[in-house]
Amino acid sequence: MSNDLDTVFAALADPTRRAILAMLLEDDMAVTDVAEPFEMSLAAISKHLVILTKAGLISQEKRGRVKWCKLEPDALRATSVWMQGFGQFEPVNLDAFERFLETELPATNDT
Repeated sequence: MSNDLDTVFAALADPTRRAILAMLLEDDMAVTDVAEPFEMSLAAISKHLVILTKAGLISQEKRGRVKWCKLEPDALRATSVWMQGFGQFEPVNLDAFERFLETELPATNDT
């Protein structure tokens, strides 16, 4: 479980990846649509998506010629359970997580 937690926390450590998760809270998105608001290459976004996929936070599937990304909402469950062990954290509420991401990332979403 430690390796899984390390992978999830490492994935969440990057602001670009957190912004991608916030975008995917709304709906599934094509990789090109995910990349659109960021000032970086499609290859760079793809690297971020690979990290999120390896952490289990998103899944990707090919539909025709387009690769789509989907948020995996249960992916934070183990992380939430681990944090609850400290007694000072509430279970991860995805609605609250969405509000947190929206307040933390307004500048990223506006680019």
